[in-house]
Amino acid sequence: MSSDAKKRKPKVIRSEEGKRSRHEEQEGRYYNEDAEVEVRDPKRDYQLYKETCEDLQRLMAEIQDLKSKGSKDMSAEIEERRIQSCVHFMTLKKLNRLAHIRLKKARDQTHEAKQKVDAYHLQLQNLLYEVMHLQKEITKCLEFKSKHEEIELVGVEEFYREAPPEISKPETTSSDPHQQTLSRLDWELEQRKRLAEKYKESLASKEKILKEIEVKKEYLNSLQPQLHSIMQASLPVQEYLSMPFDCMHKQYEIARHLPAPLYVLFVQASAYSQACDKKLVVSIEGSVEEAKALYKPPEDSQDDESDSDAEEEQTTKRRRPTLGVQLDDKRKEMLKRHPLCVSLIVRCKDNSFLNLTFYFLMNLNILTVKAKVVPVSELAGAISAGELLCPDIVLSCLYPGDDGKKTPNPANQYQFDKVGILDLSDYISELGHPYMWVQAMGGLHFPTDQPQQSIIADNTLSASHMEKTIKLLRSRLTSRLSLHKQFASLEHGVIPISGECQNLFPAKVVSRLTRWSMMPYEDYVILPYTKEIVECGLTQDTHLYYSLMIERGTAKLHGAVVLNPSYCLIPPLFSLCLNWKGERSSRNDENIRVMESEINVFYKELSGPSPGFQLLTNQLQRLCMLLDVYLETECHDNSVEGPHEFTPEKICLRLVRGPSRMKPFKYNYPQGFFSHR
Repeated sequence: MSSDAKKRKPKVIRSEEGKRSRHEEQEGRYYNEDAEVEVRDPKRDYQLYKETCEDLQRLMAEIQDLKSKGSKDMSAEIEERRIQSCVHFMTLKKLNRLAHIRLKKARDQTHEAKQKVDAYHLQLQNLLYEVMHLQKEITKCLEFKSKHEEIELVGVEEFYREAPPEISKPETTSSDPHQQTLSRLDWELEQRKRLAEKYKESLASKEKILKEIEVKKEYLNSLQPQLHSIMQASLPVQEYLSMPFDCMHKQYEIARHLPAPLYVLFVQASAYSQACDKKLVVSIEGSVEEAKALYKPPEDSQDDESDSDAEEEQTTKRRRPTLGVQLDDKRKEMLKRHPLCVSLIVRCKDNSFLNLTFYFLMNLNILTVKAKVVPVSELAGAISAGELLCPDIVLSCLYPGDDGKKTPNPANQYQFDKVGILDLSDYISELGHPYMWVQAMGGLHFPTDQPQQSIIADNTLSASHMEKTIKLLRSRLTSRLSLHKQFASLEHGVIPISGECQNLFPAKVVSRLTRWSMMPYEDYVILPYTKEIVECGLTQDTHLYYSLMIERGTAKLHGAVVLNPSYCLIPPLFSLCLNWKGERSSRNDENIRVMESEINVFYKELSGPSPGFQLLTNQLQRLCMLLDVYLETECHDNSVEGPHEFTPEKICLRLVRGPSRMKPFKYNYPQGFFSHR
């Protein structure tokens, strides 16, 4: 161990200064290109570079020439020029190193300059921030307001006129604004003390009056049970005399909470029911408590500060709703209905009734209606009559062009754009139909020629439309119920004809109705024999469409019927196509066109007794009669042996007339023969 310790050399610790001096000695001892860069001129080096490149090109060309000669004596010269070329290459390498060193130094200098600029910029930003901070402090000092500035003091002239001299001190305050302000504040304090005394006296007087009011209220409340017992005792008398005062009183109490359009509708409908139509029942439905809550002012929370921390915790825990959920909430809020609604029951003579429920959309400021048909007895299940009593269709086009699919308020479109509602028709099944006549019954009018800032419910407008609308509603219900019964017979091939209309047809009609069914609008449009009607614009998607087929022997008459919602004020429209010995329609057969005109043009002959609900069945019966005349008056082919397919049974004065060979389709009663028009 001792020998190892002796052999171990002591550790030499060199300081940074020793290292630096040694490095400087090495730089002085060896060649240093960095020092040479400082001495050399870059322009001269660039000139040397060009000259060296030219010499290299010249030497290479000479070596090439010497080698091309192929002489053995030229090897020494080639070797000499090769050595010179190597020297030039060494020069180029050195110049390259010097250029890289210069580039590195230029980058270092640029970096140092950039750091200086950044430091100066940081100092500038700090100074600007200090300036901005000082400016804010100066602004706060300049905008400082004392509490006395918020107090409305009396004017200076009034102060010197009313204040006593011991407070006003005019000899000192007139020349010193500060003392003047202090004196005015003292006078304000004195006045407020006097007013506080008066306030206490007024409160004592108020308490005395309130006690007197409470005594009178107790007396009036004691009368309420007695009045209620009197009203209960008079209920049998009210029922016997058909004067339900108690029920009407409750309805009028609820009506106070209706919005203006529904209130106008309720008042005008009740007035019309009492004066003109005892079968019209008007009532108010919905939650009265919710309606009252709409008009209650929001209560101020007294402990907002104490609950603020709890609310912040709840909001942080509760997830924020997405954009789609927010839009759905906005749509629901915009389409919100008033809690109360008005119900009208329109009864017919057979006690079938139409139940109408009117709603008010508070944010859209429009009225909507939902309908329900309640027949007096269960109707037969006719497939083709499925849409006749449908709530969405039964009131369509009660007035021409009013299908109830668009909002009548022009301002609603801008509201829809904000919440992403493309069309109100997507929500009609839930909200009801906003028909124009519904707005008129509520006294609402939306002019399109000039903007209107506020919509006001007009009693006069509602009264002017009430009677006509109720009559149209009752007529629509009666006609739809009548059509429903007729369709149930037509689906079984039976055309119901009343006794009053028997004289419109001969005793025997051979052709029979074999099919009656509903047809979609899209199928009706593509039929070739309905093209002219479609092009004339006589069809709309609000109409009802039906197909029929009448047969006699091998002849089949196909027909398409357009039923207007305002049947029977507007008659049905028939289009015909006969399949017998080819396809015949109004485009290629003049007699088919005449058959269509007999049905569509001369429909008034078939209206029957007022109000004309049997028009459709009479048209179908006449169509069967016309098919008989068409087939029986058709020329028989003598080349075919055997009896006629259609035996002539109708009496005709002339079988055909004119160059177009028109057939006698007009039936003459009571003679019983057919003639031309």
